Amino acid sequence: MTVEELLKALPWKAVTVPDSTREITGGYCGDLLSWVMGRAESGDCWFTIMSNKNVVAVAQLTDVACVVFTEGVLPDEEMIRTAEAHDINLIACEETTFAASVKVAELLK
Repeated sequence: MTVEELLKALPWKAVTVPDSTREITGGYCGDLLSWVMGRAESGDCWFTIMSNKNVVAVAQLTDVACVVFTEGVLPDEEMIRTAEAHDINLIACEETTFAASVKVAELLK
């Protein structure tokens, strides 16, 4: 499933999606950035409530397909600009991290 297909399937907000064709192959839930760096995999849909500017750096390092901010969290303009410059897809939703990850897992079946 691509990021574009994910956004068509769910009523989530595309904060910035410079690479809608990225393939989502799995998922990872985590808020401790150092933990995510060592465990998220390329192609993952990363679910987090962290809006720290380092989220984009971790997303780039791990090569996740997208970052989904859950529970109504939104990144600031600086993070959005940085994500756009590095082709990092940012999405936001109101669901809990658990609920959002279950929805994506169902779509990936």
